[in-house]
Amino acid sequence: MAIIEGWLPPTRENYDLILKVWQISYPIIGSIQWLTSWYGMGKTSVTSRLNLPGRIGWLTMEAPGFLTLLYLMKVLPEQHGIDDLPWQNKVLAGLFVIHYSYRAVMFPYLQPSMSPVHIAVWLLGFSFQICNATCLGSWLAAYGPTTEAAWSSQSSILQFSSGILIFYLGLSGNFFHDEELRDIRRREAQRRYVLYPHYLCEWIEWAGFWMAAGWGCAPARAFLVNEMFAMFPRAVRGRRWYLERFGEDKVGRRWAVIPGVW
Repeated sequence: MAIIEGWLPPTRENYDLILKVWQISYPIIGSIQWLTSWYGMGKTSVTSRLNLPGRIGWLTMEAPGFLTLLYLMKVLPEQHGIDDLPWQNKVLAGLFVIHYSYRAVMFPYLQPSMSPVHIAVWLLGFSFQICNATCLGSWLAAYGPTTEAAWSSQSSILQFSSGILIFYLGLSGNFFHDEELRDIRRREAQRRYVLYPHYLCEWIEWAGFWMAAGWGCAPARAFLVNEMFAMFPRAVRGRRWYLERFGEDKVGRRWAVIPGVW
């Protein structure tokens, strides 16, 4: 059953259009953050009548991503007469669901507290999730490789396995640094070199995902690029926030997100 006829799930023509818009528009939207210091979420959240409660805002902003992907994995193969998808498609879909089950559901539950989320940030995050999941889910369900023969030219077993390993290294780093940030008795080594290590680990995750999917997988590439355009300005702005709040002595030479670069 279609949620939006022709668009969710998308026809091949509409998928191509969504993917093209996704690749072009979001880097521009993310770059706007360089022009303003306002960001209505997290430690820079401000009081507003348009704020949503932190945990509810986060959950409802992030969860539509993996729910959309699961929906597409169920509906699109049936529409295109695909009886059974290759194991690679299922593994990649599973990785996406694992990440966002944690990020959308467990993360807000585990946090001691969460600042309010402004409705504008919520809308951008919600749109990110829907567009990203539509592109990736459609590629995995019908519009990417759907046979073992197609996968043999898309990503070798060695490349696929290496990408999965990199993904899990990034995911474990993400878990570790999130837990460190939750620990009020932070060790001295906490964020010794980088202020936003969880951002870097997430990029490593999705770089591994892209590698596993094959370098020609445009949705996976767009996901990584768009995440970096969205998160890098926040990390740089966040470092400035730390400097203003704690001073150069406390922040020291810690990088924002990429050791030795920025």
